[in-house]
Amino acid sequence: MSPTLLFSIVIAYFLILLAVAWFTSRNANNDSFFIGNKNSNWILVAFGMIGTSLSGVTFVSVPGTVAVNAFGYMQVVFGYFLGYLVIAFVLLPLYYRLNLTSIYNYLQQRFGFAAYKTGALFFIISRTVGATARLYLVINVMQLFILDRLGVPFFITALVILLMILLYTFEGGVKTIVYTDTLQTSFMLLGLVVCVLYTMNHLGFGFSGAMDALSVKGYTKIFNTDFNSKGFFLKQIIGGACITIAMTGLDQEMMQKNISVKRLKDSQKNILSFSVVLVFVNFLFLLLGGLLYIFAEQNGMAVKGDDLFPTVSMNFLPPAVSIIFIIALISALFPSADGALTALTSSFCIDILGIRRNPGLTDKQQKRTRMIVHLTFTVIFMISILVFKWINNKSIISIILDLAGYTYGPLLGLFSFGILTKKQFPDNFAVTFVCLLSPFLCFIISKYSAGWLGGFQIGIELLLINGLLTFLGLLIISKKQAVS
Repeated sequence: MSPTLLFSIVIAYFLILLAVAWFTSRNANNDSFFIGNKNSNWILVAFGMIGTSLSGVTFVSVPGTVAVNAFGYMQVVFGYFLGYLVIAFVLLPLYYRLNLTSIYNYLQQRFGFAAYKTGALFFIISRTVGATARLYLVINVMQLFILDRLGVPFFITALVILLMILLYTFEGGVKTIVYTDTLQTSFMLLGLVVCVLYTMNHLGFGFSGAMDALSVKGYTKIFNTDFNSKGFFLKQIIGGACITIAMTGLDQEMMQKNISVKRLKDSQKNILSFSVVLVFVNFLFLLLGGLLYIFAEQNGMAVKGDDLFPTVSMNFLPPAVSIIFIIALISALFPSADGALTALTSSFCIDILGIRRNPGLTDKQQKRTRMIVHLTFTVIFMISILVFKWINNKSIISIILDLAGYTYGPLLGLFSFGILTKKQFPDNFAVTFVCLLSPFLCFIISKYSAGWLGGFQIGIELLLINGLLTFLGLLIISKKQAVS
């Protein structure tokens, strides 16, 4: 298929996003940018969060894991569901009761400024790394299958896409993203369903026939019962729950859209409906991965991992399906980046710079500061994407889950300590030291666990271990008397 045609589709898609941004950002102010004026529709938030949670990593990387892990990723997905229940019935009531704009304000009210700044800092690091890894994956696919054939360098591709995202989030922020994420999720799910149905039909399978064929290949195995393995089912389920609590419930990007809903009950309905749909959507991605591996084998293709889905879609499927794949791919690209860019801007402005705490700043001055920060994070995103290009790993999802274990663990420990205990610790940088020490100890434990523990490997449960170490460290530095 002509790369010029595909590139034209990308441009047309972006123009649609700009039109949505223009419509939704009219009369926007700082409250629109940060929390959508607390007036977001819960149904739109729930649907849009599907795209944000899946992102390009799920779209490209999850199907490629089937050859090695079969349907084992569903173990993590079951854990995700449990984590969403904790968010709906523990964290959201807390955030609404305190009427938070930034969820890290909870740490300030509970422990003081040192914990507040530390929590915000870990979020900024975590989300910057995670968002740019996701963004790199999709940009790289577009580069390989479209832009390289047009002679456009990777640097230019990344720069133009970041400028696109900057343009449509610059004014409206959360208010705009609620609508653009809904649009993008629609296209992403359409692409997934079309690719599943076409591949299944091309192979001559109905649903039951497809499952039988995948079972023969060993692809439908879900539960890993090897206790020492990284994929052991209890590790995966518990780890998945912790990842959801940390990467969604303790993440300003994800919670920013949830707390933009007016009522707590509507926000809870958002989380619960979204979590159920997410289980089925991830199953479809794994089903597609198994079908694509059978397709590749029948056509003599030696392709695997993150390259599987893009290679088959762009080179072996009909032009109409390839176009739908590209639309779905760029739909997977934007939700993982636009929300992150907005949330990082919000967190830095509110939590680090404290512009909402400074009564001397006018709305105009706050907006000017916000725009400067927004531009700065765009530059940081660009640098990070180039670093991932330099690393050039073939399985980005494994990198993201590993990094999440190190960077979100201290947030999990901080919030857990605040919710589960009544203790207080000194309002100084001892808390920062504990939150930095825990990931370092986790690195040592992860590196030597197999030798120390008779072959036992630390996997996705690293996040829980990190959170527990942070919790224990905070317990050590806490005051003996309980807070009334």
